[in-house]
Amino acid sequence: MTTTPERARVQPPSEHPERGPVETVTLRAEADARPSRIPRWALKTLSPIVLIALWQVLSSVGILEDDTLASPLTIAQTAADMWSDGTLQSAVLTSVFRVVVGLAIGLVAALVLATLAGLFRVGEDVIDAPMQMLRTVPVIGLIPLLIIWFGIDEQPKIILVALAATFPLYMNLYGGIRNVDSSLIEAARTLGLGWFGQVRHVILPSAMPQALIGLRYALGTAWLALVFGETINATSGIGYEMNKAREFFATDIIVVCLALYAILGLVADMIVRALERGLLSWRPAFSGK
Repeated sequence: MTTTPERARVQPPSEHPERGPVETVTLRAEADARPSRIPRWALKTLSPIVLIALWQVLSSVGILEDDTLASPLTIAQTAADMWSDGTLQSAVLTSVFRVVVGLAIGLVAALVLATLAGLFRVGEDVIDAPMQMLRTVPVIGLIPLLIIWFGIDEQPKIILVALAATFPLYMNLYGGIRNVDSSLIEAARTLGLGWFGQVRHVILPSAMPQALIGLRYALGTAWLALVFGETINATSGIGYEMNKAREFFATDIIVVCLALYAILGLVADMIVRALERGLLSWRPAFSGK
C-alpha cells in the first residue's frame, strides 16, 4: 500500500497470534487545514474602516449634526489645520513629556517597593498594607491636594501620572515575585546558586511576564490620569486643547484630541509588546487558533 503526503499509516510491530492482523490506522495530516484566505491585517483594518464610512454617511445625510459630532472629513481637515499651525505638535510633545517623566517615576517607585515587599517578609509587612490601602483611593480625587501642595505648574500633573502608574506596576510585580514556583527555587539551591543568584536568574525572570502586564496597565492608567490632569489648570497639552474646545462646542477638535490620546496609547502598547517579544523570547506562548 502506497502512502500519500496527506495520509500516514501506522504499522504495528507485530500481529497478535489470537486476534489476527491489527487493522491499519490512518491519520490525516494537519496540512489539510486550509489557511484563511483573508489576511489578518485586512480583517483588523476592515471593521474600523466600515465604522468610519458609516459615521461619514450618517453625517452627510444629516442624522449626525456637527454640533453633536463632527464628520470624519471635518475632523481630518481640523487635524491638518492644527498640524499646519503647530498646535498639534506642541500639544503632543507636552503630553508625551508628562507621561514619560511620570511613568519613569512610577516605574522606579514600583520596582523598589514591589521588590522589597516581594523578597522580604519584613518588607511585605511594612509596605504591602499601606500600598493596598492607597491603591483604593481614587487618584483623581487627589487633584485638589496636589494643586494645594505643588501649585498649578507641571509638578501636580507629573505626580498624578506617577501615582496612577505606580499601583498597577506594584501589584503585578509583587504578585509575579510571590507566585514564582517554589520548585524552581529548590532547583536553584541544589545547583549552588546563592540568594542573589536566585533573585537574578530565577525570581526576576519568572516575574517578568506579569511585570510587563503591569506595565501595559500602567500605561493605560497614566494616559487616563493625564486626561484629568490636563483639563484642570493647564495651559498646554492635548487635554488643554480639548478643554478649550469644549467651551466653544468644537466637537471636531475634541475628537482630534481623543484620537491623539488613543494613538499615543496604542503606540505605547506596541512598544511594550515589542519588549515582551524580546524579553520573553524564551517562553513559548499560545498565539491563537
